[in-house]
Amino acid sequence: MCNVYLIGCLHLGHKWMAQHRGFQDEFYHDEYLIEQWNKTVNKKDLVYILGDITMETSKYYYQLDRLNGRKIVVLGNHDLPRDTRELLKYVETVAGCIDYKGCVLTHVPIHPSEIGFCRYNFHAHIHENELVNCIVPSRYKDEDSILHSTLNKYVNVDAKLLNFKPLSFLEFIKNK
Repeated sequence: MCNVYLIGCLHLGHKWMAQHRGFQDEFYHDEYLIEQWNKTVNKKDLVYILGDITMETSKYYYQLDRLNGRKIVVLGNHDLPRDTRELLKYVETVAGCIDYKGCVLTHVPIHPSEIGFCRYNFHAHIHENELVNCIVPSRYKDEDSILHSTLNKYVNVDAKLLNFKPLSFLEFIKNK
């Protein structure tokens, strides 16, 4: 059986991010990420990577071949369009946004006025920063408009927050 996982902001080969995350350098960071990933993900599993594979370079894409599972990428702000052809050598496909079982998979969190249209928004981009709760009306602003609290609909899958282990979609849904 194929399990589905989510993770974002890998930042492979990025020295500053590795040190910011508490590693000696990018080598230790990348090796730890690969070890944690491969303890979690099997060869037939599917992983959605929600952006920022590296820091604006294709130099470290080869590391993706060391990660178990099939990979689909939602491009992040540090994944350059000029590198997409090279990235596609290591992953099944790339996208800007994906609808998966009623959930929106993005790199950057979606706008609060859109959150009512999905079950959850799985995202990365903000690293360990937190979103603030917003109370928003439905975007149609009709008389029967319902106010929605947004905070419980965002799921940050930044690699560091997950201890570099991709989040199981099924386990997340079961625990909600």
